[in-house]
Amino acid sequence: ATLDRTPAFDRECSTCAFFSVFAVYMSSRASTCVVRTFLSARGGGAAAASSSVVRRLSASTTRVRAIGAADDAVTMTTDVVGVDGATVAYDFGAHKLTNVVSPTPSDIDVASAAEALPIKLVAEKMCGLGEDDYELYGKYKAKVSEKLSTTLAGRKSTTDVGYYVVTAGITPTPLGEGKSTTTIGLVQALQAHTNQRAVACIRQPSMGPTFGIKGGAAGGGYSQVIPMEEMNLHLTGDIHAIGVANNLLAAAVDARCFHEATQSDDALWKRLMPAKKDGTREFSAIMFKRLKKLGITKTNPDDLTEEERSKFVRLDIDEDRITWRRVVDMNDRFLREITVGEAATEKGRTRKTGFDITVASEIMAVLAMTTSLADMEDRLGKMVVGPSKSGEPVTCDDLGCTGALMALMRDAIKPTLMQTLEATPVLVHAGPFANIASGNSSIIADQIGLSMVGKGGFVVTEAGFGADIGLEKFVNSGGK
Repeated sequence: ATLDRTPAFDRECSTCAFFSVFAVYMSSRASTCVVRTFLSARGGGAAAASSSVVRRLSASTTRVRAIGAADDAVTMTTDVVGVDGATVAYDFGAHKLTNVVSPTPSDIDVASAAEALPIKLVAEKMCGLGEDDYELYGKYKAKVSEKLSTTLAGRKSTTDVGYYVVTAGITPTPLGEGKSTTTIGLVQALQAHTNQRAVACIRQPSMGPTFGIKGGAAGGGYSQVIPMEEMNLHLTGDIHAIGVANNLLAAAVDARCFHEATQSDDALWKRLMPAKKDGTREFSAIMFKRLKKLGITKTNPDDLTEEERSKFVRLDIDEDRITWRRVVDMNDRFLREITVGEAATEKGRTRKTGFDITVASEIMAVLAMTTSLADMEDRLGKMVVGPSKSGEPVTCDDLGCTGALMALMRDAIKPTLMQTLEATPVLVHAGPFANIASGNSSIIADQIGLSMVGKGGFVVTEAGFGADIGLEKFVNSGGK
């Protein structure tokens, strides 16, 4: 299939700062199909031209599909391994778009006209999941278990996983280069048009860019994730959970500084180690991490000396060097630098701090890199909020907040299953932003996707951003 390029299309390409080269080799049982889309442009041009090129690319991609549609005289089916281990044939091409129009309508018009399948059907018929593998969030979204990469592999006769494909760009632009659109279009081509098992793995959109100049992150044209408005607005609340967890830790830092500055060692001890009805005290599980860090091996609180009690209850955080900031998932420039502690109840203990966007929180980075609940607990506990006055790093475990953060993040660790316009499965998870980007959406989502598609299938994950914090980080961290 060859891309229908016109002189006008070439002229639009030439005004773009950058467009990529994509070469995709897809094979089916009966024949080999090679699709090559070559779009190369250089020189300085208006950023607005980027969206025009993407729209034209969507329309041209439609023409590529139309060429292939004539060859579908024989229905192709692909085997899906069900929850009981049985193999069932399924026609992935049954949901190809047929009502394509040109020129391509706006993204919102395309998404509004789409008829999504119940996500239960996508999960069970296309992904081979059972009812215990996912939790419905309405009719078109479902949370999938973080353990699926292990449990799915156990149901199959082979532990081989699919091909791992990464979509990357070079120069980020204010309006985006079209990586999400390319990712979604590619998995649609693989599954709906060549009947290969395919899954896309993309980030959950932040509402900062969604309400800013860039817009949403569900793709574009006829290469979109649907329901588009549900994906771009809140989805299943993962980013909200990250924001609350982040701000809980920030509140704990300030509260600890306040209490240590206004109370004696004995008062702090009684607050941290309240006596039971019988007068005894007992360390909680997380406190043993603090004791180990201090080199204290005693397990009975009453055995600690006064000096050991003082070391235990006082983190002695250097307030001028606290690195942990609060977050909000919105573009609010006036929160970049603020002063906290202005209320009279804080007794004049003010300090300068600020807000970051939620998707740049270290907790988001932890979610993207974690592989299990146990791994996430370990990573959250090691997060550093700032140094002590003696220069020692103070962690979330030192503050005793790790368990509370885990409770807030218990559902966020589960990727959200959605679908494209052509009913191809999409795993939406995490969304590490800017300098904390790890080169993909999340390790867990990619692992689950690879287990879903099985041997010979394709997982297309989006590196995001530019090649330096996208593809390069994928190769050095996420991809490993």
